[in-house]
Amino acid sequence: MASLDDPALLTEAVAQASSVVAAIPGVRAALLERQRDFAAHPPAAARGAVLDGRDIGTAVCPGATVKLFVTASPEARAERRVRELRGRGAAVIYGDVLQDMKERDARDSERRVAPLAAAPDAVTIDTTGLDADRVFELASEIIARALAAHGP
Repeated sequence: MASLDDPALLTEAVAQASSVVAAIPGVRAALLERQRDFAAHPPAAARGAVLDGRDIGTAVCPGATVKLFVTASPEARAERRVRELRGRGAAVIYGDVLQDMKERDARDSERRVAPLAAAPDAVTIDTTGLDADRVFELASEIIARALAAHGP
């Protein structure tokens, strides 16, 4: 079994394949239980869990205290992905990455089981014109406000 730290898991081919496999109801069901278990029982030293995925706030953890829907234009996301892949030595073409991204978004948005969608109570952060540090600051502020309002 591959380690979750294996850089091969971060390739564009794996991202595309995961989107196809994730549309299979049996796979979704198996993943759902693992994700919910992780959210309910994070590692011993952790005070909670942060889950990232296209259906976390709607299907996996609909009762989460804080839900963020992080998005960006397909063009910005493709530019970031190209930089990431090229940084790992992959030879990629922006137009191909953009097209793949648009196809994956459509596939994930249109699947019958757990489609890509913002939860009605999620706070949307559009990262199109933001750097990672600013996104982290915004997310931290939103989380702090939500936790303060939610109480201990």
